[in-house]
Amino acid sequence: MTDTKIQVIPLGGVGEFGMNMMALRYGDDIIVIDSGMMFPEAELLGVDFVTPDLTYLIENRQHVRALFLTHGHEDHIGSVAFFLAELNVPVYGTAFTLALVERRMDEYEFEEDVDFKIVKPKQKVTVGPFQVEFIHVTHSIVSALALAITTPLGVIIHTGDFKVDPTPTDNELFDLHTLAAYGQRGVLLLMSDSTNSDRPGYSESERAVRPRMEDVFNRAERRLFISSFSSSIHRLQQIIDLSHEFGRKVAIVGRSMGNVTEIAHNLGLLSIPDGVLIRPQDVMNAPANKVTVMIAGTQGEPMSALSRVAVNSHKHLSVEIGDTVVLSSRIIPGNEKNIFRMIDHLSRRGADVLYGTMNPPIHVSGHGSVEELRLVLNLVRPKYFMPVHGEYRQLAKHARLAEHLRESGLEESFVLETGDVLEIDSRGARKNGRVTVGRVCIDSGVVDEVVGDMVIRDRRHLAEDGIVLIIIAINKLTGRVEAPPEVVARGFASDDASELMKNAKQVVAKTLEGSSNEERMDWGVMKEKVRADVKRYISKHTQRRPLIMPVILEI
Repeated sequence: MTDTKIQVIPLGGVGEFGMNMMALRYGDDIIVIDSGMMFPEAELLGVDFVTPDLTYLIENRQHVRALFLTHGHEDHIGSVAFFLAELNVPVYGTAFTLALVERRMDEYEFEEDVDFKIVKPKQKVTVGPFQVEFIHVTHSIVSALALAITTPLGVIIHTGDFKVDPTPTDNELFDLHTLAAYGQRGVLLLMSDSTNSDRPGYSESERAVRPRMEDVFNRAERRLFISSFSSSIHRLQQIIDLSHEFGRKVAIVGRSMGNVTEIAHNLGLLSIPDGVLIRPQDVMNAPANKVTVMIAGTQGEPMSALSRVAVNSHKHLSVEIGDTVVLSSRIIPGNEKNIFRMIDHLSRRGADVLYGTMNPPIHVSGHGSVEELRLVLNLVRPKYFMPVHGEYRQLAKHARLAEHLRESGLEESFVLETGDVLEIDSRGARKNGRVTVGRVCIDSGVVDEVVGDMVIRDRRHLAEDGIVLIIIAINKLTGRVEAPPEVVARGFASDDASELMKNAKQVVAKTLEGSSNEERMDWGVMKEKVRADVKRYISKHTQRRPLIMPVILEI
């Protein structure tokens, strides 16, 4: 490509929630914004999480110059280890964001040296033809950034995730002035968070949670279990402050909660008064009305600390009659069943469980609603607009929200899907082609443990139709069948299953009898013959297609 055009290529995070990744290319230089993950849908059986397909970047690895991280949520940093395993380039982010990345990479036992470059708001760095300025934004996690990227063709602004919180608990305001200054000078392209583009009005300030929390502390007569996203440092700070005011000790329970609070405290982002913390193993021995437990597991994850407490299987904690449990988080779509099952267990144990929509709220969103999105659009007044971070309906709503800017310079809005290429040059902007994109399924959290389509297909097959195991003993010297074949079925049931399996044995025996000694000594041939005959028999009599696996024992 020539040096007179910019390509904007979403590799994840548009038309879907999570897995955020954006590539910007000018000539022979590519920078990447964010490297996130997403949790799998129900049909991706046994998959731990999903990351973007890096094929485009790997094919152009000699052009990839740097990775920029907007903030530390998993949907923006969750696949950094997998990215760096393929493309070991400098990584720019705030101290808090990079500390979260480093902790995650330690879990993967990532051994290569990584060039982490810590940046601060208002700082500028130059990478190839790109000059990037970091702009502080308010979000549900500390140290969140927007990026203003000056290119030879103009300025591109990427908001990252944001809301415009007028009263943040740390008093670090959204830097609207810098955003407006870029708007006055002229912005070529704005890419803006669309998560709440279907929610009218404004998202409530983080401080709106405090009145409800104060009420909870006033009313709680025994232990308080409060669960929130571990990355919500502002929320955790409020819980610690209120516990201190009400004379309660605080226990931090759950690996993610412990890791994030430790990092935030070390960086001076979380203030913990002396003498407030106690160990989880001391909670049950402390006076019940003098303890707050900050515990991980808001989404009902089966092995999370709160889920284990709910079924009374945690090694240190248990919920007792009269305890209060607060879920200070939103219910992420798809997690409803796990969350409500956990709430049921907690309720059976006699706990008073607070969750969901309340007034005052127990949780507020970290993403801007319509009026905040409109404010950013009005300040930036871009020539071109591209909504990001959301499903297609939210991107489309956000694009319609920008239509009023047609009178003040907006030429066009582009609703892209993952893999589409937005090309901008002196003649204008247009969609122009696609690149290879997709999803990579990761099993067991090991950097190189990628689950292929065949594995997912087999897991679905097993889940839907079960397995039929055929065990055959054959003398490897003579090819003679040494014992009657055994047929074992699992996850495959029908009204006449025992009769069916009995007849399947006869089918196998007949196949063996009809085969020559030479065929019986060739296990590959024998397995295929048995599989084909049993498959045909079962399909004919049940219209089911279990996974059929012949096993030949050598005698």
